[in-house]
Amino acid sequence: MNKELMEALDVLEKEKEISKETLFEAIENSLITACKNHFGKSDNINVTINRETGDFKVVATKVVVEDESDIEDDCLQIALADAKKYNKKAAVGDEVEVEIKSKEFGRIATMNAKNVILQKIREEERSVILNQYREKERDIVTGIVQRYNGKNISINLGKTDAILNESEQVKGEVFKPTERIKVFIVEVKNTPKGPRVLVSRTHPELVKRLFESEVAEIADGTVEIKSIAREAGSRTKMAVWSDNPNVDPVGACVGVNGARVNSIVDELRGEKIDIINWDENPGILIQNALSPAKIVAVFADPDEKTAKVVVPDYQLSLAIGKEGQNARLAARLTGYKIDIKSETQAKDAPGFRYEDYMDDDAEYDEEDYEAYEEYEADEESEDVEE
Repeated sequence: MNKELMEALDVLEKEKEISKETLFEAIENSLITACKNHFGKSDNINVTINRETGDFKVVATKVVVEDESDIEDDCLQIALADAKKYNKKAAVGDEVEVEIKSKEFGRIATMNAKNVILQKIREEERSVILNQYREKERDIVTGIVQRYNGKNISINLGKTDAILNESEQVKGEVFKPTERIKVFIVEVKNTPKGPRVLVSRTHPELVKRLFESEVAEIADGTVEIKSIAREAGSRTKMAVWSDNPNVDPVGACVGVNGARVNSIVDELRGEKIDIINWDENPGILIQNALSPAKIVAVFADPDEKTAKVVVPDYQLSLAIGKEGQNARLAARLTGYKIDIKSETQAKDAPGFRYEDYMDDDAEYDEEDYEAYEEYEADEESEDVEE
């Protein structure tokens, strides 16, 4: 029987990742519970289990009294004649340990002991799962689509199921049961029904983690993702930087013939990804963020976190993007509120001049200044010709 017990504990430790010591403690507690149910109390009960062989012993510590007529509580006291069966040197007032045979327990006590063990196993299993997935919080995992629960999707992560809520799904994405997908773990909650794992397909960190797993230079810290802005299912803009002058951060993310970025685009079901160079100069950063549009000048105010951008007339729609997406993502990526004007609009707009930004607190770029001067010079020469 003890051999079977040890084999069962080995299986539980391997499959459920519950330590054998925890299981031994659960058995000890279950035996104490059985004693309490059988005798009505367990304060004087002690249970020991040999961790190597699985042999266990249940003993009750009782006080020796002179005669059976002096016994007030047979759970706590024992007559001297009976005590000498366990200890020949026993005397009145001594304490002796009386072994209790678990076979004496009634059916109800045995069932209660069994329930204590099962409850402990369930609690430990939940605790193991909770800790395992809390370590993966804010990271990506691969799951298997199980079923649709209304508009939510249940995804099997191996030892537990995760919930992909409708709000965390990319519009237009449809998954089939048994399909493997990558998801971002947003939060792990401990509920009365067990761990509840909430995952996302729309979170910007999903793209970041995908690049970290795909691009070795990002994983080892050679290339750093400085900022990321995403409109899930449509387009993502990502700014990257490297302190190694021999490394092209954008090229590292794109890969040979676009291999690296294309694998991520495939995982995101065709979502477009723009990768730009990060720059400490907000003017250059905003210019990069608005790519592929060409920029004439950028006037950035780092204190107010605002920027005014001038683009050629024919580039205005490209800079703004469809339904304002390009400008919106650029603003999120840089943290600046961006006002985009065409050359014609800039000329006609009162107060939109470079001189407004030439104070002691403003930060400006010399190239922007030269570009804007050329732009105004061209405008003046055109007026003269007219």
